[in-house]
Amino acid sequence: MRFALVIFETDESRRRIQADRAAYRKEYEGWIGGLAAAGKLVGGEALETERVRPATVRTAADGTPVVTDGPAHAGEETLGGEETLGGWFVIEVADREEAVEVARSLPTPETVEIRPVLESA
Repeated sequence: MRFALVIFETDESRRRIQADRAAYRKEYEGWIGGLAAAGKLVGGEALETERVRPATVRTAADGTPVVTDGPAHAGEETLGGEETLGGWFVIEVADREEAVEVARSLPTPETVEIRPVLESA
């Protein structure tokens, strides 16, 4: 089964990135490399979260698109503050339980949402 691991940066992960970006990337990329070596990594992308703000387009009640500056969701309250959508990975694993274990193995302090990927018929 395929699952998307949706990665949300946290205040703690941003602090660690700012303190030592190279060490943080090495830890994170080691985890990604382990997934790839195990044949579980299908793909993924990181999102720009520092220099360019996102925009959101919603359809108003009258059917016209409305553009706002910023993310679709302002962020969820966590113990340390706000979360920011940082990217995603798609993994191939046996089941949801294995996807949860993969997410739990992430060595950095991001929040990970696990979503099954809809298989096309």
